[in-house]
Amino acid sequence: MNVHVALIRAVNVGDAGKLPMAELKALCEGLGFTNVSTFIQSGNVIFRDGGDAADITARLDAALAERLGKPPGVFLRRPDELAAILDANPFASMEPNRVLVSFFAEAVPDDALHGLVAPDGEEVVALGREIFVHYPIGSGRSRLKLPILKAGTSRNINTVARLAELAGAIEGA
Repeated sequence: MNVHVALIRAVNVGDAGKLPMAELKALCEGLGFTNVSTFIQSGNVIFRDGGDAADITARLDAALAERLGKPPGVFLRRPDELAAILDANPFASMEPNRVLVSFFAEAVPDDALHGLVAPDGEEVVALGREIFVHYPIGSGRSRLKLPILKAGTSRNINTVARLAELAGAIEGA
């Protein structure tokens, strides 16, 4: 069975999408996923399952929709995909906590950066199913505007690296 990392949008952000990680783990185990673990409180879950990515994503999104009242958005990656994302990081020389990767279900369109407003010196690169953003002043203070980012979910490079490490350990076990 393959190892997967599910990155879930809008979990435990603000007042919406409250979901304790113990409950997320139990929900995933109820779907038949094995070796389930979570990482930090923002909707990252690592597990094994023999299904294909589209089926896994649909099952998890539907179960979360039932629990949360609406589908939050689930973005699945395998450990080797996370490693490739880290290798492709165009901002590898920058502070990792100031580089966010936004994950999407499909390859971002050619016009993904349309509407970009980067008043604080942010740099943005779209590669495959991800968009990398370097926030020189930090994402919390940034006034960056990029409409497509609302459709995905973002994690900083430190989190992506840790998820890749955790998923790789499960895969190697």
